[in-house]
Amino acid sequence: MQITITMRYFLFILIASFSFAQQTEKVDFFVLDAILSPNVATKSIGGSIQYTFKVKSAIDTIRIDAKNMIFTDLRINGKEVTFKKTSSHLLLFEGFKKGKNTLTFNYSATPKQTLYFIGEGDDLQIWTQGQGRYTSHWLPSFDDVNEKVIFNLSITDVYDFEDEKITQKTVLCNGILKEVVTRKSWSQGVDFITYNYKMNKPMASYLVMLAIGNFTKNIEVAKSGIPLELYLDKNDVSKYEPTYRYSKQIFDFFEREIGVNYPWKIYRQVPVRDFLYAGMENTTSTIFAQDYVVDEIGFNDRNYVNVNAHELAHQWFGDLITAKSGKHHWLQEGFATYYALMAEREVFGNDYFHYELYKTANQLRIAAKNDTIPVLNEKASSLTFYQKGAWALHVLKESIGEKAFQKAVKNYLKKYKFKNVETDDFLKEVNKVSDFDTDNFKKVWLEKPGFEYQEAIKVLTKNNSFIAQYIEIKKQKELNNTNFVSYIDDYRTLLQSNVYYPIKQEIVYQIRNLNYKSNKDLIESALQSDDFRVRQAVANSFSKVPDYLKSKFEMLLDDNSYDTREIAFVNLWNSFPDDRKVYLDKAKNWIGNNEKSSRILYLLYIQLFDQSIEGVDKQQLYLELQNYTSSRYESSIRQNAFEAVLQLNPKDETVLKNLINATSHFKWRFSGYAKDKITTLSKDKETKEIIQNLLPTVSDVEKNRVERLLNH
Repeated sequence: MQITITMRYFLFILIASFSFAQQTEKVDFFVLDAILSPNVATKSIGGSIQYTFKVKSAIDTIRIDAKNMIFTDLRINGKEVTFKKTSSHLLLFEGFKKGKNTLTFNYSATPKQTLYFIGEGDDLQIWTQGQGRYTSHWLPSFDDVNEKVIFNLSITDVYDFEDEKITQKTVLCNGILKEVVTRKSWSQGVDFITYNYKMNKPMASYLVMLAIGNFTKNIEVAKSGIPLELYLDKNDVSKYEPTYRYSKQIFDFFEREIGVNYPWKIYRQVPVRDFLYAGMENTTSTIFAQDYVVDEIGFNDRNYVNVNAHELAHQWFGDLITAKSGKHHWLQEGFATYYALMAEREVFGNDYFHYELYKTANQLRIAAKNDTIPVLNEKASSLTFYQKGAWALHVLKESIGEKAFQKAVKNYLKKYKFKNVETDDFLKEVNKVSDFDTDNFKKVWLEKPGFEYQEAIKVLTKNNSFIAQYIEIKKQKELNNTNFVSYIDDYRTLLQSNVYYPIKQEIVYQIRNLNYKSNKDLIESALQSDDFRVRQAVANSFSKVPDYLKSKFEMLLDDNSYDTREIAFVNLWNSFPDDRKVYLDKAKNWIGNNEKSSRILYLLYIQLFDQSIEGVDKQQLYLELQNYTSSRYESSIRQNAFEAVLQLNPKDETVLKNLINATSHFKWRFSGYAKDKITTLSKDKETKEIIQNLLPTVSDVEKNRVERLLNH
């Protein structure tokens, strides 16, 4: 959407931004002490705040970011003062003096974003996501990342008596949990339990977090003695090991590789339902998406290792040192992406490391056709900040050598710890340890649009024979039965070797369309591979399963990958109609990963089966599928269920009402999906009429949103 800004409005924004940017030069907020209480019934939060700050030079107005908040009993240095409140700021203009000051006040807020209340009762979760400039929606704080504060939060949670039983939840914030204080209040029939968290070093406001839920934890201890608290929902205790696999190894690797000890006193990780992103590196306490909570089989389909390493790397690159502005955002995301990849190399090996770099090099090459914004630009894409930033670091390390690179990074972190940085700060440290031309590096890799693909491939193939071999095999894309003969022996040898799996996948993709006399023994060899990803390549290659592969394809229904099982099921279903009952019986107890894709697959296909099955109530199973579209479930489950049930009955009123509800979901990707689905469904006149008839039964917000979709 293009927005037209008048010159007058633009100048106002420019002056306001400039004024706020100058505040950190004149005023330093250094400690926040807060006692907060979230209100589940009203989905609000409030409490008492004390800020300690220093006025360094004369200033007319001090601004604190505070979106749509109510303030009472505001005092500076113990005296009640006049203040001004706007929709986005608390403005202070009297009562403060040069030197140290204390600001106290009470506040309340009902945020429309950033603070989320998920579920209810025993399943209630409350969590925050402040990335960017969003913490000021729930906590009076600072959108300017250059204002770093020591945040000490005390959370008072209220537990209702139910049949004389108290349901207690885990409350997590940044820092060390110093104490838990219980105060009884018999007159109100509740216990007030306060969790007092303390930080000892400053951080930017966007890194403040809160997470409340029914969590259990395991504790591991790093070699350096840092406690690693690993949380899971109480229903997922059996998934600790696969979910947090390699966590301690990654932590110890970073302290060794970076050369600077973990800068905080504790590190914890907690998954929450319907989190907006994969993970968020809040200082000392990473929040990540429930979809990464997996069992032993699910680990092969989607694991937490990369996200785990990426968010942990941010504790140094982003939390310990923070980019001064969006222009230098790669100093956080590029570094975290590259160090996460190095951690994965420690776990999965050198071929994995180079293959991931190869894949992102190709992504960047393709994106460069349309993406003309370089790394050093606050409007750069995520792909540019993350992946091109990581590639720039890899080229730099390869150019100056590993030891010089490590020394530059170590000096950079030590010099600027707990401060804000820009790109030249890092490059100056590189200059101190090498005679590398950082000016040209900056120009080519950070200021120039596009991607230096040929240089990247040269760097990869110089250091890794697997990549060179893989690229050579990919050149044989246009195989036919005639020229295939010259490669068949080599391909057979490779499929039976321990070469890294992408080469075997590429062979499968090249031979899948050859006649079965040419590829039969090679495909069977691939199906016998120890690597599930090679077997999955075969499963993906045959939507019509040949008779000679039937028995071996059926073995894939027990594969150690939920994705492979599902692919094999669908292809077998389509290829062998007479055996559909057998395949349904095989899948009847499938659940799959967090999004329940395997269960939903079964529920869909049991309805598609045109015969009755003894002991199976198809109507009851349809109701189960229908139920998964409701707001009681996470968006990933709901979206899978919508796709399934709308194939069966696109006019199901219950499901359409749940789809209308999904248009107001706080996860924009899911709400966008729901809007697109309604737009598509409403092209059918009868379905559109059903949706219109449902509108009086939904909320005004949902009604207005869907009416706009239908009218459009």
